[in-house]
Amino acid sequence: MEKLSSVAKVRPIYEHVLQRLAPGDVFVVWDLDRAWRSAKDALVELDRLRERGIEIQIASLNLDTTTPHGKLLYTFISGLAEFERAMLSERTKQGLEAARRRGKRIGRPPKVSNRQIRAAQQKLELNEGTIDELAALNGVHPWTLRRRIKELNDIPI
Repeated sequence: MEKLSSVAKVRPIYEHVLQRLAPGDVFVVWDLDRAWRSAKDALVELDRLRERGIEIQIASLNLDTTTPHGKLLYTFISGLAEFERAMLSERTKQGLEAARRRGKRIGRPPKVSNRQIRAAQQKLELNEGTIDELAALNGVHPWTLRRRIKELNDIPI
């Protein structure tokens, strides 16, 4: 079972399965939006597989492309799956923006606190250590310490 998203550039299991399919086989995927990025991708893949004599089934919908009815539903559902992916992306962006407006920090927590950064900056100013020594003392790379000092100095107090 492929664990990677359909938007991943390289999907080794998916590619391996496609290579092993032979005429008369049925390629079964659990859900359309987990298999392809867009309606266009889904339809192009259906055409490629059908040219090789391979049909597709969508297990979660019990949909079979061997019938005209199944192909119509496949086409329609691939459009809905693309729409749902776009809506999910839009809702995620809106949620992140709303959180930022509320002052929430998005992303990984900092490795060092503002207090640790201020202390390191004070030691640097008093020549009580080098950036490399102070970074090692705080368990971060010197680049991280420099960047955090710059960030802290750019914030109005």
